[in-house]
Amino acid sequence: MDNKFFTVMGRVADLIMLNVVFLICCLPIVTIGASLTALHYVTLKMARNEESYIIRSFFKSFKQNFKQATVINLIMLAVAAILYMDLRIVGNIDGTMSQVLYIVFFAFGILYMMVFLYIYPVLAKFYNSIKNTFRNAFLMAIRHLPYTVLMAVITLLPAGVFFIKSFRIQSMAIMLLCMFGFALEAFINGHFLVKIFDNYIPADADTQDTDLQNENSAETSSAENDHTV
Repeated sequence: MDNKFFTVMGRVADLIMLNVVFLICCLPIVTIGASLTALHYVTLKMARNEESYIIRSFFKSFKQNFKQATVINLIMLAVAAILYMDLRIVGNIDGTMSQVLYIVFFAFGILYMMVFLYIYPVLAKFYNSIKNTFRNAFLMAIRHLPYTVLMAVITLLPAGVFFIKSFRIQSMAIMLLCMFGFALEAFINGHFLVKIFDNYIPADADTQDTDLQNENSAETSSAENDHTV
């Protein structure tokens, strides 16, 4: 019982430390992509019970993936901005056309969310070009739709804090979110992502490159960004 307690408390301490480092590294804004990638790199290892030094692993991934993560983040931000502006424009249109456009942009919003859930974990786990990273993130999101829906719920759940009417409860929830919420969310999703990624990692993953046009059909190669798809 004591061992379980200390194991759980140790894990909580790791998540708090990881969350704080993640938030600090997000402050320059331009580093958000690299920070998200590093966050998932560590939590994927935690989900496999492979992590050793949290901070060292975080900054290893942060540095290694900085360039690609930054480009990907800028693309994601640009797409989000375009969707937002289009929705504002549609809001000024009357009639049936506005309803049709709302449905279209809502569908695009869902696709955006699906890619967002996978893009940084895929970058953290696999070596690949930016184009193929986007492609693989999209294909994995479609192929593993039940997991995608589950992870979307877990990811969006913290947003519910802004609908809490009690200021005291809302403040406490925000404090907990800032303390370890983002890391906890990534850690929980990491358990699902590990199961998904295992479909794309061959047994001799250390040396082999894999074209996922085979049994699972998504282009991935394997070697520890860990691997390449």
